[in-house]
Amino acid sequence: MNILLIDDDTRIASALKQALAGTHVIDHAPKGQVGLQQISKNPYDLILLDLNLPDIDGLEVCRQLRALGLDFPILVLSGNSGVLQKIALLDAGANDYLTKPFSLGELKARLRVLSRQISNAKPIPKTIQVGDITLDGLRHTVHRAGTEIVLRRKEFLLLECLMQNAGTVVTRQMLMHYAWQDDQDPWTNTIDVHIKYLRDKIDRQFAKPLIKTVHGIGYKIDIADHGGGPRKLDRRPPPGRVGQPNKGRKVH
Repeated sequence: MNILLIDDDTRIASALKQALAGTHVIDHAPKGQVGLQQISKNPYDLILLDLNLPDIDGLEVCRQLRALGLDFPILVLSGNSGVLQKIALLDAGANDYLTKPFSLGELKARLRVLSRQISNAKPIPKTIQVGDITLDGLRHTVHRAGTEIVLRRKEFLLLECLMQNAGTVVTRQMLMHYAWQDDQDPWTNTIDVHIKYLRDKIDRQFAKPLIKTVHGIGYKIDIADHGGGPRKLDRRPPPGRVGQPNKGRKVH
């Protein structure tokens, strides 16, 4: 997931960036207003929000985000374990609340839960187009530049996940969960093998490669190279055919 951490504690920010680097992309904002500005410019899947910020209260940040109609999950991190504080935040639109100090293992588990909720809640358009490639989820077909490309099920699911998130980095963990519906080790070569098969079919015969590797994180489709973000279509494409742990560590 693409995550924004809003927290003025640079030590915590550094620790979380390091701990989550293999499965998530983490941006950091040291103040509430800086966080709001970054959210207005970048697509995030989830917000990690500290309450005690130097400019505006985390509760107010949460309220402003929901008032704008932004529905991504907000996970609050706070040293305040009071019940009334938790109730106020949940009423303001927060999805979860984690009291400091917390273990990285628990944080990762909560992120996995929120990631599954995002996947289940996200509406999937029947047909997606990015540049010259079109994916039809109902007919299970893929066309590039008018030519049908036959994909196996896992290859189709990987491409569908990447196209739904075109323009943003898709982590290996997100791909593993989307295509295999589990949370096994995202660093297994299973993903690499299937991405290679997918690239052989959708990139080899065309001038511009579709899938880019983001080393140490995952893969992405760069919309700058392929005519903008994903678009929902109603028409059918034209025919044609070619054959790391740290689980016990505490963050304060």
